[in-house]
Amino acid sequence: MPVKLSLIIPVYNAESFIYDTLIQLIEWRKNINYKAEIIFVNDGSTDSTNKILENFINKNNDLKLISYTRNQGKGYAVKTGMMEAQGEFRIFTDADIPYGLAELDRIIYYLDFKEFDICIGNRKSINSEYDVKMGFLRKLSSKLFTVIISRYVVTGVNDTQCGLKGFRADIADKLFSKLQLKGFAFDVEVLYLCYKYEFEIKRIPVKFQGNNMSTINLFSTSLNMIWDVFCLPIKYHLLKKY
Repeated sequence: MPVKLSLIIPVYNAESFIYDTLIQLIEWRKNINYKAEIIFVNDGSTDSTNKILENFINKNNDLKLISYTRNQGKGYAVKTGMMEAQGEFRIFTDADIPYGLAELDRIIYYLDFKEFDICIGNRKSINSEYDVKMGFLRKLSSKLFTVIISRYVVTGVNDTQCGLKGFRADIADKLFSKLQLKGFAFDVEVLYLCYKYEFEIKRIPVKFQGNNMSTINLFSTSLNMIWDVFCLPIKYHLLKKY
């Protein structure tokens, strides 16, 4: 049976919750009627994440693990998983499954029957349930980033960073083979290329049910993301990198 869905999960220092994620995934797969592959990409974790994954996968060898020792960034991890994937549809989500697994079938529906090229979660939709408490600086940086991106880079998209995005296989191959950003700004690069290639994007509301844990250094990450994003038009139009 051909693989219908490839689920890519980038992982970094997730020892506190990764076992719960594994149990959720095993239970979910018991209840679907199509073949799915689950690909974990361990992005150089320094805790016991990789050991937990290896031990679990040794007993459930239908799961896949890609691991490397040096932390490269979420974009690199997702690209690595996407280029390894064999599924007709390819979705990536965060390691704590913050938007649940029921959304996967809805994404497949829009990619398959509605023939969209990409389907992405939208935390800013009026139908979304995303009420996460953030500190003042984190909230301010998030709003500023959204304003900059939605006005100057991917016009009209008010949530580029939701960690739930799905692609048809041919679209994923085209986008991720060209992906250059290794860090968190890779989501913007993906959507930027989607608009340049005139791909059809479906946005769906999501319900947040994650653990709201973060290993991000807010200041350095924000500066790197802004720099990466402003370089996208230069790379595309002047340097012809894509």
